[in-house]
Amino acid sequence: MRQLSHFVCAMAFFAFSLSASAGEVIDRIVATVNGHIILLSDWEDSLRYEAFSGARPLGRLTPDERKSALDRLIDQELLREQMRASESPQSSPEQVSQRIAEIRKLYPGAEDETGWRAVLDSYGFSEKELESRIVGEVNLMGLVDSRLRPGVSIDAKSIESYYNRELLPQLPQSGAQKVSLAQVTAEIKELLTQKKITQLLTAWLQNLRAGSEIQSEALTAQPGSAANE
Repeated sequence: MRQLSHFVCAMAFFAFSLSASAGEVIDRIVATVNGHIILLSDWEDSLRYEAFSGARPLGRLTPDERKSALDRLIDQELLREQMRASESPQSSPEQVSQRIAEIRKLYPGAEDETGWRAVLDSYGFSEKELESRIVGEVNLMGLVDSRLRPGVSIDAKSIESYYNRELLPQLPQSGAQKVSLAQVTAEIKELLTQKKITQLLTAWLQNLRAGSEIQSEALTAQPGSAANE
C-alpha cells in the first residue's frame, strides 16, 4: 500500500511537469496525507483565506506562520478523512450566512455590496469561492463538535470557579455587582466546553497523525518559492 501511494504521488507530479509549458510555474506537491496530495496552490489559497478571514494584510506572514498554516491544512485533510468515513452534520445556509456576516463586520465599508466586492477582489475571492470555503470550514467544525462535545462534562464547581477567578476580576466593581453567577452560567459553561473541546481536538489530531502516512515539505518549500525556480 505504501509503495502504491508513492507511485501515485510520483505519477501525479510527472503529469504536472508534462502539462507545464516553458516558463510556466509548476504547481508542485508540498505534502501528502495518506496518499492525498496537497499542492503549493492549496497552501497559498489556505494562507489567503486565513489572512482574509482574520482581516490581515496579504504577504505579512512569517515563515513559522506559513509552516503552521500547512500543518493546519494537513490536520484538515485528516479530519476530512474522518468525515468521509462517518456521518456528520452538514452546514446549513444559515450557518454559512452567519459566518460570512462575521467576516464582513471585520472590514469597514463592507456593509454595502460594492464595498464587500472590493474586499473580496483585494484577496482574490469570488462570492462563490468564499461560500465554498466556508461550507467546508463549517462542516469540519460540525464534525469536531459532534464527535467531541458528548464527551465533555462541565460541573457547577468549575463554572463557579471561573466566575470568581476569571470573570469578576475583569469587571469594574460596579459591573461586578450587576452580574450574578446565574446570569452568566450558560455562557461560562459554553466557554469551558469549547476550551475542553480544543484540548480533546489536539489529542485527537495527534492520534490521527500517529496512525497516518504524512510527508511534508513545510520546512523547505515556502509559498512563492516555486516562482523563482
